[in-house]
Amino acid sequence: MQAAFLFDMDGTLVDSMPFHGQAWMELLVEFDVRMGTEEFLRQTSGKTNRQILREVLGIPLSDAELSVFEERKELLFRSLCRPHLKPIAGLMEFLAASRRLGVPMAVATAAGRANREFALGGLGIGSYFDAVVGAEDVRHGKPHPEIFLRAAERLGADPAKCVVFEDALSGIEAAGRAGMGAVALTTSLAVREFRGYPAVIQIAGDYVSLHPHALVETVSRPRPSGDRGGTPTDDGAAQDHTKTHRGDPADPSPDPHDQLCLGRDLQEQQDPPG
Repeated sequence: MQAAFLFDMDGTLVDSMPFHGQAWMELLVEFDVRMGTEEFLRQTSGKTNRQILREVLGIPLSDAELSVFEERKELLFRSLCRPHLKPIAGLMEFLAASRRLGVPMAVATAAGRANREFALGGLGIGSYFDAVVGAEDVRHGKPHPEIFLRAAERLGADPAKCVVFEDALSGIEAAGRAGMGAVALTTSLAVREFRGYPAVIQIAGDYVSLHPHALVETVSRPRPSGDRGGTPTDDGAAQDHTKTHRGDPADPSPDPHDQLCLGRDLQEQQDPPG
């Protein structure tokens, strides 16, 4: 089975995280939440709006109130981002090269449908992807592995041969728990934040230094028994690691409980239309 590439969207395909941060900071004043933008993004990147409000910030909104807030926040985000919409550097060339190699590609993002259309359509890159999995397609947000496992399923890809491209720690953790390798993009966080996550096979500032063929070779190479990835050096080269700990957020092995829950979820939940 061939390798596949799975991409987060905000901060990974599109240079949009500063505008998400700005929108959140403007609206959270209403709840008297005071947090620096950098720390906010560090804690919340990759999570759904519902996770952010209820789990991270502990704001007890009803479903109806949450939906209203969510719509306001995303409208503000798009208005802020629209004049500055642009891809992460080197993305267009990387996608074109991956397509020439015949690598199946999917988007796996916590973003809703309107934001996906705004970003993928605005950049003109939607045709590169064979599948798009969004917030409405899953029950569990990152760091649960469901969104990446579902994307791999839609591509017909072996999770062990998937490379996830992510800018958020919750996404890197989700990739590891799905049994996938990950490329960590430092568009939102510093290099040091991604050290210690065995799923990470390369760290890069953008796509200029990334080569699809090399990444395909990395995940296609048979791993010795017990090898579950590598710890990247500053230049992104993977080194063998000798120890991982169950319960460590960096441990990429899928949690048996998560696998059982996910198996039930995928059986019970049919994919929504479209």
